[in-house]
Amino acid sequence: MSDGTVIAGPDGALRCPWALSTADYVTYHDEEWGRPVHGDDALYERLSLEAFQSGLSWITILRRREGFRTAFAGFEIAKVATFTDTDKDHLLTDEGIIRNRAKIDATIANARVLADWAPGDLDDLIWSHAPDPTTRPVPKVLGDVPAVTPESTALSKALKKRGLRFVGPTTAYALMQACGLVDDHLESCVARSAP
Repeated sequence: MSDGTVIAGPDGALRCPWALSTADYVTYHDEEWGRPVHGDDALYERLSLEAFQSGLSWITILRRREGFRTAFAGFEIAKVATFTDTDKDHLLTDEGIIRNRAKIDATIANARVLADWAPGDLDDLIWSHAPDPTTRPVPKVLGDVPAVTPESTALSKALKKRGLRFVGPTTAYALMQACGLVDDHLESCVARSAP
């Protein structure tokens, strides 16, 4: 059991304790989480997956990510925006994803909203809410990592104002962590960015 500090992984490297429960998590933690993500479709995918994760463990989503990518046309905004009621009915029976009607509806509705935005608008909007990394304390233990910040609350409000759904402040902060707007790897973690 961890006290919230880094733990040595199978290779001896120190990692955030949440990253060591499965090999999937180790890979995600080391290679993806906290790394900058840009591009409207890539950010739409992360936003959608974070919304699906709400109320579930991230490993549930991570293990079904390829199923989600297949079901949602690679998260290409222009393609998902054209999904019909027939497509929605198919998604509700797709065992490769989380079959939650509200989250499926939101994912399609969000694509329809985003399809009307200019290229790069989603990227610009999300990244405009990245806090100044020099003013953020470096987390030493998991208890130092917030679930919501003023920036995630502002991002949530901005996304909702533009018509997006399932984008509360906690989901917005998880998106910020996953897409590298913040670096919440613990201070001694092997995956922590250099200052």
